[in-house]
Amino acid sequence: MDIKINKLTPDDYPLLMELLDVYKEAFGLHDYHYPPVEYLESLLYHPTMLFVVAVHNGKAVGGLTAFTLPSVYFPASELYIYDFAIRPAFQHEGIGSALLKDLRAWCTRNGIKEIFVQADRPDRHAIEFYKKNGGIPEDVIHFSFPC
Repeated sequence: MDIKINKLTPDDYPLLMELLDVYKEAFGLHDYHYPPVEYLESLLYHPTMLFVVAVHNGKAVGGLTAFTLPSVYFPASELYIYDFAIRPAFQHEGIGSALLKDLRAWCTRNGIKEIFVQADRPDRHAIEFYKKNGGIPEDVIHFSFPC
């Protein structure tokens, strides 16, 4: 399968919208409403945000959203993958692994020391995917604080 991996730039608003459609489909977000265009466009300029999209035949079939986080413990940053999804019809084709491989290479070139991602315990598919791609599980508890 011919897949092209793209890191989105401020000119890639249409691909950002396609990535959001991937998330909607993969995560079952049936009632999702897009934020205002101005807000989404501003994210493409955000210096710590990274959008990476897998494109097949000109359409987004997968991708991820990540944030770089400067460290106070060493002179480098870490990268947190916030969302990572492949359209269901394209899963198990190596696209997720290709995205992760490309991301790891980008991190190495840009001095990012480590990548981390959260996987919910019931999501065995995600956990096995991250393990298969060299991820090292950590036993942590995630807390949320509504504001």
